[in-house]
Amino acid sequence: MPILRLKDFFSTRKDPFYHQIKSLLKFSPKSLEYYKRAFIHRSLNRRDINGIAINYERLEFLGDSILSSIISSYLFKNIPDGSEGYLTQMRSKIVSRNHLNELGSELNLINFVQSNIADENHGENIHGNLFEALIGAIFLDKGYPYCKKFIFQNVIIPHVDLERLKNKIISYKSLFIEWCQKNKKEYEYYTFEDNGNEPIKHFGVKLSVDNKVVAKARETSKKKAEEKASKRAFFMFQEEILKDKQN
Repeated sequence: MPILRLKDFFSTRKDPFYHQIKSLLKFSPKSLEYYKRAFIHRSLNRRDINGIAINYERLEFLGDSILSSIISSYLFKNIPDGSEGYLTQMRSKIVSRNHLNELGSELNLINFVQSNIADENHGENIHGNLFEALIGAIFLDKGYPYCKKFIFQNVIIPHVDLERLKNKIISYKSLFIEWCQKNKKEYEYYTFEDNGNEPIKHFGVKLSVDNKVVAKARETSKKKAEEKASKRAFFMFQEEILKDKQN
């Protein structure tokens, strides 16, 4: 090993972040720079000498593609009779934004993030974004085999049960709208700002079916509020919806 590389090797191992990320990954990283970038939030407004932004967003894009590829390969091999549409649906359930947020939260990735925004003000999606960025960093540092090993250890083995996954609902809103349309029921989502005394903006939603309000919800975004109201409405009409779905 050349003297310069040996010097860099020992310098890397003295960095406290090296031991933290090694403990998380369960293998030794080669280049810490990839992993450090995976936790830099755009709010820091960092740029390199060429004026290019330094944050995790490009790694997030890369990680999303790698994750999708590995999950697709796993499903292709393990569901030999699955059609393209069915495999796509199953993959969507595994890599849904909610599931990625859960994975990132489970690994406590928020503890590594560098940001000018307080943790509680980031929103739920930062957990999934960091998870994807971390996969991108692993790919650049160690290659595809290590990404595959990491995803199997942290996603597939502990969380993917193909039998249970078949019945998992990704979007209650889509399911509820589909049921309403199929049964010629009029539905409407009425969404409004509902901040109260909280510093973070909230939205309230009322969901009506045939001019009758059947569910209400409140969340930090319109999308989340509508999904929560749809979930509540689903359980009100669960028997009818599931029976209709089977036919």
